[in-house]
Amino acid sequence: MRSLRPAARVLDGSAVATNYYHGIHRKPAMKRTSFDTMPCPIARGLERVGEWWSILILRDAFAGLTRFDAFQKSLGIAPGMLTRRLNALVEAGMLERHRYSEHPPRDEYRLTARGRDFRPVLLTMLAWGNRHFAPEGASVHIVDAATGVPADPILMDRVTGKPIVEPDFIVAPGPAATEAVLQRYANRYPDRQSAQPDRGATP
Repeated sequence: MRSLRPAARVLDGSAVATNYYHGIHRKPAMKRTSFDTMPCPIARGLERVGEWWSILILRDAFAGLTRFDAFQKSLGIAPGMLTRRLNALVEAGMLERHRYSEHPPRDEYRLTARGRDFRPVLLTMLAWGNRHFAPEGASVHIVDAATGVPADPILMDRVTGKPIVEPDFIVAPGPAATEAVLQRYANRYPDRQSAQPDRGATP
């Protein structure tokens, strides 16, 4: 039988975790890339909610959960991970703490205006998940509150009331687009130069 190797060793005067188990070396996890400085609203949104536990916490927050033990019971998540995810959502401005007990200190986690703006994203994910990944049928769906009739959400333009579908609507570079963004969408829509912003125009 192999002997277990030590859990840490000293290399160049510093302790380096090796996590050996039966001779197998587990390398330290690589640091996650931050999307916060990418010139893309999708990437910056993922920086705040891209970890899957975060989206499920927001799902439960919209269902009315506010307390740590309620989130943990619903999700079956480890306490340490839940603490980190709640802290990250507070730091991102999606949730805010409200003290409900001083002895012992306990906080509730409530949706902010920014967090409530995430509701259409969750509803769209819900409908998408039911459409593609629920062969047994919907366990949860969107219904008319007055009639109970199932609803089918679509994305619409607030100004015209038209559904946002191709080819009527496209994603185009905005006023703050970088050259890389301009090139990306020039390649995507080479015949739609009119959708490009006027870089020399003044507001």
